[in-house]
Amino acid sequence: MKFFYLFIISVLAFAPVRAQGPTATDSLTLAAVVAQAQGRAAVGQQARTNRETGYWTYRAYQANYRPQLGLTGVLPNFNRLIAPVVQPDGTTAFQSVRYNNSTLGVAVTQNIGLTGGQVVLGSQVQRFDNFNGGTKQYNNQPFTLGLTQPIGYFNPLRWARAVEPLRYRESQRQFAEDRETVAQRATELYFDVLVQQVNAAVAAQNARATAELLRVGQERYRLGRLSQSDLIQLELNLLNAQQAQTQAGLDAENAAVALAAYAGLPGPQAGAIAALAVPVPAPVPPVVPAEALAQARQHRAAPLAFQRRLLLAARDVAYARGTTGFQATLLANLGYVNQADRLSASYLSLQNQQQVSLAFSLPLVDWGRRQSLVRTAELNRDQEQRNVAQDEATFAQTVLVQARQLGPLGQQVGLAARADSLAQRRYAITRATYEAGRLSLTDLIIAQAAKDGARRGYILALRAGWVAHYRLRALTLYDFDRQVALSDDPS
Repeated sequence: MKFFYLFIISVLAFAPVRAQGPTATDSLTLAAVVAQAQGRAAVGQQARTNRETGYWTYRAYQANYRPQLGLTGVLPNFNRLIAPVVQPDGTTAFQSVRYNNSTLGVAVTQNIGLTGGQVVLGSQVQRFDNFNGGTKQYNNQPFTLGLTQPIGYFNPLRWARAVEPLRYRESQRQFAEDRETVAQRATELYFDVLVQQVNAAVAAQNARATAELLRVGQERYRLGRLSQSDLIQLELNLLNAQQAQTQAGLDAENAAVALAAYAGLPGPQAGAIAALAVPVPAPVPPVVPAEALAQARQHRAAPLAFQRRLLLAARDVAYARGTTGFQATLLANLGYVNQADRLSASYLSLQNQQQVSLAFSLPLVDWGRRQSLVRTAELNRDQEQRNVAQDEATFAQTVLVQARQLGPLGQQVGLAARADSLAQRRYAITRATYEAGRLSLTDLIIAQAAKDGARRGYILALRAGWVAHYRLRALTLYDFDRQVALSDDPS
């Protein structure tokens, strides 16, 4: 009989631990959950939306430096009213008028990024119909070339040319980083569920084993080989094991709901929680911290963000200077013009048309307003430079620490696996020895607690290894296992 119990205990101790639910064929794997979260879940779709938004924002920026063709006009522009008309003697007479004054024009505009000016090439025709007098007249500008050039103003086009390409590349790299961040979070939630499912399986196993121990203890008590105190302790252990089993099932279901909500998985149905497969240990390739930092600086969005922040701070200084001092606008226009009572005749005998003007403003007394605004912007720029320097140091330190921790975390998994195996064997031996009456119940309880703790410790070590794996990928955007970059923009 003793050997029979020893056989049963050994089978239970070395049996694979699974949560209650579907069979192994229905188990979810970590890779499947991560792919689901990155692909069809809301968080994965948000990453794609952010990347597309960055792309179209960049397209809009590029369009500002390309010729724009536009059609403008007022057609028709009919008026019937009584209008005041100034007479030659200076008096005003009110006359009834009916007329249509329509215009139609086409123009090609081109922004000049270097100077902030704009060149306009256009053509415009205007028709005036006097219905009271029964006459019509055309004013035709078949060709006009104009230039608008701000002088001393802030030039947004010049700064956009420096900032927007960085912003676009940053958004594309951020997409790859967001995907790895989603993978890391999905991994954390996956192991949260797995830990609870393992707890539920261990609790169920303990409840069955405790029930069997109680049955054997009752037989031994009837034979006078077990004290009443130990029998009561066995009954109390069974109650505790059943309570732990119920609570572990509830905790597993709550964790499964959180995972399903994040990864876009079907929610658990009436207690039917999909079993999660225990993954193999995460890959632990040799990673040199300096190499990890080099990859992070090459592929991450953060280095581009640092450059962009410095440029924006410098741009604010230029804006303060370009909106408070001397400002002028040069307008120049040349072309041809003519008027006639027929449209075709308005193209004949064209006359030259020129226009040049320079409008300017210069503050003479502003009570230190310009100096205050410029100095404030300069102080903000200096502070931003210090902030960026601090963030760059934190960025480097985070990558280096994570790269150094990858190896030790991999070793922890191996140690935890060995501890789990030894704890299972110790529990089997301790229980068999207790059955033989050579150990106390306290020793058995201690061995059971060590077994359960070792199982949970192994799962938590797996969790730490996989989370560190995806965190290093997110921090460097580089897969050291396959030796490939993860960013869409590796430049």
